[in-house]
Amino acid sequence: SVTGESVWEKPTQPAAKAVKKVRCSHLLVKHKDSRRPASWKSDNITRSKEEAIEMLKGFKQRIEDKEISFEDLAKTESDCSSAKRGGDLGFFGPGEMQKPFERASYALKVGELSNIVDTDSGVHIILRTA
Repeated sequence: SVTGESVWEKPTQPAAKAVKKVRCSHLLVKHKDSRRPASWKSDNITRSKEEAIEMLKGFKQRIEDKEISFEDLAKTESDCSSAKRGGDLGFFGPGEMQKPFERASYALKVGELSNIVDTDSGVHIILRTA
């Protein structure tokens, strides 16, 4: 300014953090109480939630034992249409997924596999890829 005084105003609050997107793949097993108990694999899913969880536990073990890759297993076993992409959901940010799925995804480190995550869609294991 003309007087030589600074016209910069000190911020009154911290700058908003840039919301980071994450990229994940998932393997979904639906059950009879899922929001939509049908998928590309079956028109009418009748398994119980407990059966779905047991299936996922087996899948997770096979991945951890390096018997099969997450991507290859998701292609044949996931009840989500993302199966054709090996479970890849692409990048997403806050508010784009169901809350339990979002929380689990953001808690993972890149390359880390989640425990079983329960949502209205069914039960999932999630692999954070970016």
